[in-house]
Amino acid sequence: MLSCRLQLPPQALLKPPATAQPTPKDGGFLFRQKLLYLQSLNMNPHKALNQNPSLRSTPISSLISLEHSLSSFGLSRPSIGRILDMYPLLLTSDPLPTINFLLDEVPISLPHLPLSLSRCPRLLVSSVSTQLRPTLCFLTSLGLVLNSHTTLLLVSNVENTLKPKINFLQSLGFDEPEVNRMVVRSPGLLTLSIENNMKPKVKFFLEEMEGDVQELKRFPQYFSFSLEKKIKPRHRALVEHGFKLPLSKMLKVSDGEFNARLIEMRLQRVQRR
Repeated sequence: MLSCRLQLPPQALLKPPATAQPTPKDGGFLFRQKLLYLQSLNMNPHKALNQNPSLRSTPISSLISLEHSLSSFGLSRPSIGRILDMYPLLLTSDPLPTINFLLDEVPISLPHLPLSLSRCPRLLVSSVSTQLRPTLCFLTSLGLVLNSHTTLLLVSNVENTLKPKINFLQSLGFDEPEVNRMVVRSPGLLTLSIENNMKPKVKFFLEEMEGDVQELKRFPQYFSFSLEKKIKPRHRALVEHGFKLPLSKMLKVSDGEFNARLIEMRLQRVQRR
């Protein structure tokens, strides 16, 4: 595998340059410059200072270097500002360990890195050794190959978040290989709440729709659709006219296509009489 590790010039993110100590008057001017710079990134300076007190003593040159570093990996200035506003601790942190982990170990390609970070900025403030790498190992053991859309799973806690979801799916009667295949086909399963999403949808599917759990194995994407806005209305529309469709045909189409299919089925039934 071709290494994607990029070596940037040393940036001394936390150490001020060796210049003469500013006078109080100069210090006030430099501090105002720093606030204006944060505002130019569409950040809330007061929020940043409250959440990251070290920022008060960090020179503006270090903040500019951080912006240039993130920009060199393809992030736009608006994206950088949004990320830093969400996680002000990043203003005095080194993002390179996380970025090199994503490029070298996951791995994702450099052109896809901005999407990965924009979708989940929390990656940049997560420990590689205690969070990202162990979670990658777990996800890989399921057979999942991560991409820029699924790297957000790396910030999930294995024991408290991911494993309980795997265990819930197994409790429905699926064995480990079957659950792994479901997750590979629909990685979004691992982002869903058991109590607020999975359980209500399973209950509706088994009790109201009188479905077979084997169909959930064939179409695990069922869990990604809204119960109130899509699953219930479409099921009830089918029941009202005495029809039944496989989950995939019931849910994957747009509202217009679903209604057109329903009309077509009604016409076909009339023609058969």
